[in-house]
Formats: sequence, C-alpha cells, structure tokens
Amino acid sequence: MGNDLLKTLAASASGMQAQATRLRHVSENIANSDTPGYRRKIVAFNEVKTAGGTEGPVAAGRVRLDQSDLPKVHDPSHPLADETGHYDGSNVDLVVEIADAREAQRSYEANLKMFDQARKMSSRLLEMLRR
Repeated sequence: MGNDLLKTLAASASGMQAQATRLRHVSENIANSDTPGYRRKIVAFNEVKTAGGTEGPVAAGRVRLDQSDLPKVHDPSHPLADETGHYDGSNVDLVVEIADAREAQRSYEANLKMFDQARKMSSRLLEMLRR
C-alpha cells in the first residue's frame, strides 16, 4: 500500500509540473498574440515509462510551433509591411488560449487535490503504524 501511495504522489506531482509548463507556454502565447510573425506554442504530454508499470507519471513533451497559416495584416505604415502594405500577424487565438489556460488550471488543481489526499492517507497510515 505504501508503494501505491508513493506512485500516486509521483503521478500527481508530475501532473502539476506538466500543467505548470503548459500554462507557462499559454502565457507566452497570450503575451505575444500581437507580435508579428509569432507562431503559437503547443506542448504535448508524454507518459514516463516506469519499470514494470503500466501507469505512471507524465512529463511535458517537446514544444512545437503551430504551423497554421499566419494571417496577413494590412497596415502600410507598419515597418514590416511589404510593398503591398501587408505583414504576417500572429496565429494566436486568444479564445483558444484562455480555454487552454482554464483547462490547465483545473487539471493542476485536480492533481493538487490527489496529491493532498495521498499525503493525508500516508500520514494517517504512519500514525496507525506508530500505535
């Protein structure tokens, strides 16, 4: 049982760390939503393989750039504008980023609750063993 609690603590902690990484990239996307030529950053999660286990912790994978087309913005006075008065905008959609931030926050909170529950259970188990 003690080993299961440790696995739960490790999985919850890795989930919190992965969601914190995701939230950092979402924040960068929001901060750069008006930066010309900026491509949205996307982070995926990978399961960390553990010896003999089918379930385990997760980790943030490599950051990829969203390869969708950059919108053309018409502003002849912009320093990056070409001869037609257009420049590449950012492919960040603020609605999508806010939804991703909310999802990351809720997932982080769920992992935190699981971590706290496992910590309380291990503490109670130690108390019972001391008696």
